[in-house]
Amino acid sequence: MKTLYEGKYLEFVDDNGWEWVRRNNCRTVVVILPLLDGDKTVFVEQFRKPVGKYLIEFPAGLVGDGEDFEENVKLAASRELEEETGYWPDKLTFMVEGPASAGLSNENLEIFLAENLKKTGDGGGVEGEDITVHVVDLDKVDEWLREKEQEGKVIDLKVWGGLYFIKKAAGE
Repeated sequence: MKTLYEGKYLEFVDDNGWEWVRRNNCRTVVVILPLLDGDKTVFVEQFRKPVGKYLIEFPAGLVGDGEDFEENVKLAASRELEEETGYWPDKLTFMVEGPASAGLSNENLEIFLAENLKKTGDGGGVEGEDITVHVVDLDKVDEWLREKEQEGKVIDLKVWGGLYFIKKAAGE
């Protein structure tokens, strides 16, 4: 394997003719599926430079951004949820894990359902992030997402899969 380019956060490699990207700072991203009051969920909206548009997505973040990986995956999920949305979960349940884009990167996603949320602040992210928080009723979520698409926002594909777990937990 040969490194073609190494940046601050990413490395571009050639592995016997297969070019792919790996993160220098971590390998796992936590995705948090917030279930609020049993009938609402929480999305974040932020501008994503690679697609050049605002994205509607679930809160997510890097594991290892301030905590040890093996012992604190749930801590990373709780921290990211609080930073981005202003909610802290009393209960986190591991749902599923897998590659984000297996042909492009070694990045792995771990998805957690977050329940019994307590409001601790406004959210909005940390310095350098400009995140808008949206609380949406589950019985209106599909219509709300379509409206956001009509406004020119991009819906992250993880939203559709995540809603399956959230609606199942909510008894829908």
